[in-house]
Amino acid sequence: MRILIAGATSALGHATASALLRAGHHVIAVGSNDDRLGLVDASEHFECDLTDPGAVRELAEKVGELDGLLHLVGGWRGGGGLAGQSDEDWAWLEARVVHTLRNTTRAFADAIGRSDAGVIAIISSTGVERPTAGNANYVALKAAAEAWLAAVGQQLRSTPARTVVKRVKALVSDADRAAQPDRDFSGSTDVTALATELAAEFA
Repeated sequence: MRILIAGATSALGHATASALLRAGHHVIAVGSNDDRLGLVDASEHFECDLTDPGAVRELAEKVGELDGLLHLVGGWRGGGGLAGQSDEDWAWLEARVVHTLRNTTRAFADAIGRSDAGVIAIISSTGVERPTAGNANYVALKAAAEAWLAAVGQQLRSTPARTVVKRVKALVSDADRAAQPDRDFSGSTDVTALATELAAEFA
Protein backbone atom coordinates (compact mmCIF):
# COMPACT_ATOMS: atom_id res chain seq x y z
CA MET A 1 0.00 0.00 0.00
CA ARG A 2 1.07 3.59 -0.65
CA ILE A 3 1.12 5.50 2.64
CA LEU A 4 2.09 9.13 3.14
CA ILE A 5 3.46 10.36 6.46
CA ALA A 6 2.99 14.09 7.01
CA GLY A 7 5.49 15.22 9.63
CA ALA A 8 7.81 12.31 8.99
CA THR A 9 10.92 13.82 10.60
CA SER A 10 9.64 13.52 14.17
CA ALA A 11 10.65 10.59 16.36
CA LEU A 12 7.21 9.09 15.75
CA GLY A 13 7.59 9.71 12.03
CA HIS A 14 10.89 7.82 11.92
CA ALA A 15 9.47 4.91 13.89
CA THR A 16 6.29 4.74 11.81
CA ALA A 17 8.13 4.87 8.49
CA SER A 18 10.33 2.00 9.60
CA ALA A 19 7.36 -0.05 10.84
CA LEU A 20 5.49 0.44 7.57
CA LEU A 21 8.52 -0.47 5.47
CA ARG A 22 9.01 -3.66 7.48
CA ALA A 23 5.37 -4.50 6.72
CA GLY A 24 6.08 -4.17 3.00
CA HIS A 25 4.38 -0.84 2.29
CA HIS A 26 5.51 1.98 0.00
CA VAL A 27 6.25 4.85 2.39
CA ILE A 28 6.16 8.48 1.28
CA ALA A 29 7.88 10.72 3.84
CA VAL A 30 6.95 14.41 3.83
CA GLY A 31 8.54 17.15 5.90
CA SER A 32 9.62 20.77 5.74
CA ASN A 33 13.35 20.24 6.28
CA ASP A 34 15.16 18.42 3.48
CA ASP A 35 18.24 17.60 5.58
CA ARG A 36 16.22 15.94 8.34
CA LEU A 37 13.89 14.34 5.81
CA GLY A 38 16.79 12.52 4.20
CA LEU A 39 17.40 10.69 7.47
CA VAL A 40 13.96 9.06 7.39
CA ASP A 41 13.94 5.49 6.11
CA ALA A 42 11.30 5.70 3.38
CA SER A 43 10.54 4.78 -0.24
CA GLU A 44 10.19 8.40 -1.33
CA HIS A 45 10.93 11.78 0.24
CA PHE A 46 9.19 15.08 -0.49
CA GLU A 47 10.04 18.42 1.07
CA CYS A 48 6.85 20.46 1.40
CA ASP A 49 5.48 23.33 3.48
CA LEU A 50 2.26 21.68 4.62
CA THR A 51 0.90 25.03 5.81
CA ASP A 52 0.81 26.18 2.17
CA PRO A 53 -2.36 24.90 0.43
CA GLY A 54 -0.88 25.42 -3.04
CA ALA A 55 2.25 23.47 -2.18
CA VAL A 56 0.17 20.62 -0.79
CA ARG A 57 -1.96 20.49 -3.94
CA GLU A 58 1.22 20.28 -6.02
CA LEU A 59 2.45 17.49 -3.75
CA ALA A 60 -0.81 15.59 -4.27
CA GLU A 61 -0.32 15.77 -8.05
CA LYS A 62 3.18 14.34 -7.70
CA VAL A 63 2.15 11.57 -5.31
CA GLY A 64 -0.89 10.35 -7.26
CA GLU A 65 -2.85 7.41 -5.91
CA LEU A 66 -2.66 6.86 -2.17
CA ASP A 67 -3.96 4.35 0.37
CA GLY A 68 -3.14 6.13 3.59
CA LEU A 69 -2.38 9.49 5.19
CA LEU A 70 -0.80 9.58 8.63
CA HIS A 71 -0.88 13.14 9.93
CA LEU A 72 1.90 13.30 12.53
CA VAL A 73 2.53 17.05 12.36
CA GLY A 74 2.40 18.51 15.84
CA GLY A 75 4.23 20.23 18.64
CA TRP A 76 3.27 21.64 22.02
CA ARG A 77 3.15 25.03 23.69
CA GLY A 78 1.31 25.93 26.85
CA GLY A 79 1.41 26.52 30.59
CA GLY A 80 0.75 29.54 32.74
CA GLY A 81 -3.01 29.15 33.09
CA LEU A 82 -5.36 31.08 30.83
CA ALA A 83 -3.11 34.13 31.03
CA GLY A 84 -0.31 32.07 29.56
CA GLN A 85 -2.33 30.99 26.51
CA SER A 86 -0.79 33.54 24.18
CA ASP A 87 -1.96 34.47 20.71
CA GLU A 88 1.50 33.63 19.40
CA ASP A 89 1.30 30.11 20.80
CA TRP A 90 -2.22 29.72 19.41
CA ALA A 91 -1.10 30.72 15.91
CA TRP A 92 1.96 28.43 16.09
CA LEU A 93 -0.12 25.45 17.19
CA GLU A 94 -3.02 26.12 14.80
CA ALA A 95 -0.70 26.15 11.81
CA ARG A 96 0.66 22.71 12.73
CA VAL A 97 -2.25 20.92 14.39
CA VAL A 98 -5.22 22.09 12.32
CA HIS A 99 -4.08 23.97 9.21
CA THR A 100 -1.78 21.22 7.96
CA LEU A 101 -4.52 18.65 8.59
CA ARG A 102 -7.04 20.68 6.60
CA ASN A 103 -4.60 21.09 3.73
CA THR A 104 -3.54 17.46 3.54
CA THR A 105 -7.00 15.93 3.92
CA ARG A 106 -8.50 18.21 1.28
CA ALA A 107 -5.67 17.32 -1.09
CA PHE A 108 -5.56 13.56 -0.46
CA ALA A 109 -9.03 12.45 0.73
CA ASP A 110 -10.37 11.72 -2.76
CA ALA A 111 -7.41 9.50 -3.64
CA ILE A 112 -7.66 7.65 -0.33
CA GLY A 113 -11.40 7.23 -0.84
CA ARG A 114 -10.66 5.31 -4.04
CA SER A 115 -8.49 2.83 -2.15
CA ASP A 116 -9.94 -0.54 -1.17
CA ALA A 117 -8.60 -0.07 2.36
CA GLY A 118 -7.87 3.63 2.76
CA VAL A 119 -6.99 5.11 6.16
CA ILE A 120 -6.51 8.68 7.38
CA ALA A 121 -5.12 8.85 10.92
CA ILE A 122 -4.18 11.59 13.36
CA ILE A 123 -2.56 11.71 16.77
CA SER A 124 -4.66 13.56 19.33
CA SER A 125 -4.42 14.15 23.07
CA THR A 126 -6.03 12.56 26.12
CA GLY A 127 -6.24 16.16 27.33
CA VAL A 128 -9.25 16.64 25.07
CA GLU A 129 -11.19 14.61 27.65
CA ARG A 130 -9.89 16.65 30.59
CA PRO A 131 -8.95 20.18 29.48
CA THR A 132 -6.90 22.34 31.81
CA ALA A 133 -6.32 26.09 31.78
CA GLY A 134 -2.60 25.63 31.20
CA ASN A 135 -3.28 23.40 28.21
CA ALA A 136 -6.26 25.27 26.78
CA ASN A 137 -4.76 26.34 23.44
CA TYR A 138 -3.39 22.90 22.73
CA VAL A 139 -6.41 20.79 23.64
CA ALA A 140 -8.86 23.18 21.96
CA LEU A 141 -6.95 22.78 18.71
CA LYS A 142 -6.65 19.01 19.14
CA ALA A 143 -10.43 18.90 19.61
CA ALA A 144 -10.81 20.97 16.44
CA ALA A 145 -8.57 18.51 14.58
CA GLU A 146 -10.74 15.61 15.75
CA ALA A 147 -13.88 17.44 14.62
CA TRP A 148 -12.33 18.13 11.21
CA LEU A 149 -11.35 14.48 10.83
CA ALA A 150 -14.89 13.42 11.76
CA ALA A 151 -16.14 15.63 8.92
CA VAL A 152 -13.64 13.98 6.58
CA GLY A 153 -14.98 10.63 7.72
CA GLN A 154 -18.52 11.71 6.88
CA GLN A 155 -17.42 12.52 3.33
CA LEU A 156 -15.70 9.13 3.05
CA ARG A 157 -18.66 7.21 4.43
CA SER A 158 -19.71 5.87 1.04
CA THR A 159 -16.19 4.57 0.35
CA PRO A 160 -14.11 1.76 1.91
CA ALA A 161 -11.86 4.37 3.57
CA ARG A 162 -11.98 5.20 7.27
CA THR A 163 -10.54 7.65 9.76
CA VAL A 164 -8.59 6.85 12.92
CA VAL A 165 -7.79 8.94 16.00
CA LYS A 166 -5.07 7.83 18.43
CA ARG A 167 -5.10 9.77 21.70
CA VAL A 168 -1.96 9.92 23.83
CA LYS A 169 -0.91 11.93 26.85
CA ALA A 170 2.65 12.43 25.61
CA LEU A 171 5.22 10.64 23.47
CA VAL A 172 8.63 9.34 24.44
CA SER A 173 11.54 7.90 22.45
CA ASP A 174 14.76 6.18 23.41
CA ALA A 175 16.55 9.46 22.68
CA ASP A 176 14.29 11.24 25.19
CA ARG A 177 15.09 8.66 27.86
CA ALA A 178 18.81 8.94 27.17
CA ALA A 179 18.72 12.73 27.35
CA GLN A 180 16.71 12.78 30.59
CA PRO A 181 17.54 9.55 32.47
CA ASP A 182 16.06 10.81 35.76
CA ARG A 183 12.69 11.85 34.30
CA ASP A 184 9.57 9.79 34.91
CA PHE A 185 8.03 8.91 31.54
CA SER A 186 5.51 6.44 32.96
CA GLY A 187 2.52 8.33 31.53
CA SER A 188 3.98 8.62 28.06
CA THR A 189 3.45 6.41 25.01
CA ASP A 190 6.56 4.96 23.40
CA VAL A 191 6.88 6.06 19.78
CA THR A 192 7.83 2.55 18.67
CA ALA A 193 4.71 1.07 20.25
CA LEU A 194 2.50 3.74 18.66
CA ALA A 195 4.19 3.23 15.31
CA THR A 196 3.34 -0.47 15.51
CA GLU A 197 -0.31 0.44 16.20
CA LEU A 198 -0.39 2.78 13.22
CA ALA A 199 1.16 0.20 10.92
CA ALA A 200 -1.41 -2.36 12.08
CA GLU A 201 -4.18 -0.14 10.69
CA PHE A 202 -2.98 -1.21 7.23
CA ALA A 203 -2.76 -4.94 7.96
